[in-house]
Parts: sequence; C-alpha cells; structure tokens
Amino acid sequence: MCVRELLQTYCDVVGELRRREIVRSSNNPVADYSELLFCRAFGWSREGGSNLGFDAVCAKGLRYEIKGRRLTRSNQSRQLSFIRKLPDRQFDFLAGVLFHHGFAIKRGALVPHANVEARARFSKHANGWLFELKDEVWGESGVIDVTRELGLAAEQLG
Repeated sequence: MCVRELLQTYCDVVGELRRREIVRSSNNPVADYSELLFCRAFGWSREGGSNLGFDAVCAKGLRYEIKGRRLTRSNQSRQLSFIRKLPDRQFDFLAGVLFHHGFAIKRGALVPHANVEARARFSKHANGWLFELKDEVWGESGVIDVTRELGLAAEQLG
C-alpha cells in the first residue's frame, strides 16, 4: 500500500471504532479506549467529551481522570497527557492504563490525587502537570492495581 492508502485504512478503522462506540472522536484512540475500558470495568458514568478536570464518576460520587499510554518499540515513555489545574483537586483518582503496542493491557492503576500531585512536575511551556506511570507507582500507598479488571473489560469488548 502507498502512504495515502495506509492513511485511508487508518481513517476507515477509526470510523468503524466510532460506529461501534469504542471511541468517541476521530483522534488517536488511546484516550477514548482507556475511558471506555475503565467505565466498563467499574460501572462508572462517563462525562461529556469536553469536561475539564475529570472523565468519569462512580456511584459514590468519586471523580476519575482517565489517562492511557500505548507503549511502542520506538517509544517506551510512560508519560501521560498533561493534567490541567492539578492543585484544584478536580479529580479524586487518576485512572491510568498502559497498553502494549497492539493495545493489549500491560498494567492499570487507580492512583489517589495526593500521589499524583507528589509525583507530577509542572511544565510552564504547556501550562500543565506531567505524570509518568512508572512501575514504582504500583507500590505506593493507596494505589490499586486494576490490571485484571481492565483485561476482563477488554476481553468482553472482543
């Protein structure tokens, strides 16, 4: 396939994922798929696509900021997308998932806001905080490993 054909195939795949309600936008599917998996795994209610500060709420009213990162052979960075207004405590937990290259679940965690704030660093350039979902995070107090639950949710989606 030529480059244009490969890009068209990508667009067709993303369009089909939207039709099946796996993703909500035509952007990189990592964020939408991460949100869907967490909400399916835990029965959370997804917020609107433009909600700032958190992505989902559980039955107890806890707010979750959901972030995902797909690791590839050429980029093993575990830096999640920027977190805005971190000191404002707009979420109670960061729900983070790492994917293998082909979108299989590598690891998932629920990280309390205090843990995120302690580890994150501010980027003046981006006006947001950066957080890396490193292996040490799973060993911290209050962090819950949800790898199994996310894997089951992914299996149910097929």
